[in-house]
Amino acid sequence: MIRKTLLALAACSVIAVAAIPGEASLRDRIRERMAKRMGEQIKADQTTDGRDMAYGADPLQTLAFWSPAAKSAGPAPLVLFVHGGGWKRGDKSNGTGKAKIAHYRAQGYAVASVNYRLVPDATVEQQASDVASALAYVKAHATDLGIDPARIVLMGHSAGAHLVALVGTDPRYLQAAGLSERDVAGIVPIDGAAYDVPKQMRIGARIMGETYEQAFGTDPGRQRAISPTLQAAAPNAPAFLIIHVQRKDGIEQSRGLADALRKAGTSVQINDFEGRGLQGHMDINRKLGLPDYPATPVVDAWLKTRLGA
Repeated sequence: MIRKTLLALAACSVIAVAAIPGEASLRDRIRERMAKRMGEQIKADQTTDGRDMAYGADPLQTLAFWSPAAKSAGPAPLVLFVHGGGWKRGDKSNGTGKAKIAHYRAQGYAVASVNYRLVPDATVEQQASDVASALAYVKAHATDLGIDPARIVLMGHSAGAHLVALVGTDPRYLQAAGLSERDVAGIVPIDGAAYDVPKQMRIGARIMGETYEQAFGTDPGRQRAISPTLQAAAPNAPAFLIIHVQRKDGIEQSRGLADALRKAGTSVQINDFEGRGLQGHMDINRKLGLPDYPATPVVDAWLKTRLGA
């Protein structure tokens, strides 16, 4: 079962891995190697020491919470993280990365990692609603958690990057949770590649077509409605930091989102880092927070401007 799941992860990760026509056996061997590597990294990144709490009635509507490493003089800012996994897998305990949690706690931030309902049992729209509901939950319990409800950043990787970007651009999700774009200090999408869903479905159809169709369906109107780039007209969350590695689709999608946000008058910073393919896609998430990883000081500086810790 574990092997089967890891193989599916390798095949369905939000990455356009180059296919070799007529070389099915070679593709299978590549996926085997990727699955093994992913399994080892996921196990190494497991985090089980957070305080578990439920923000909804569904078993997957939960989050793990960590207070800052040292007690602060006042309420702490919060980094609320949303895991990836192709919209149909992933978990709050292995999608965040140990380096990130330890680093941000040491910086004086509280950290939360969010689970959400998964495709096909839930829709992408419901997943975005879950993210907004998790935000509303931590804000409502800010006093108990010791956090500042006015200083919360949403951060997400891969499919999670798409979801936090969608919540930050389409006000309907926050409004349904009783919030507005002013209730989030900023959005940090990490190496997403589905900000413009119709375009990404065309680019990745050969490799990722089944996963995309399962998540986004075939209705062009719906695909546009769940595209952060196509929903980036004002109002938006007040600021975005978009980071990505050197994947062609990730570069194009990140730049497209940044351009749309700038056109709407939204503050946006975009930075790219070394890394290619599946390994680069994983590394930018799992290594973020390590002192020698180039993205760490970039994100630190941006968070400080938004959260002031």
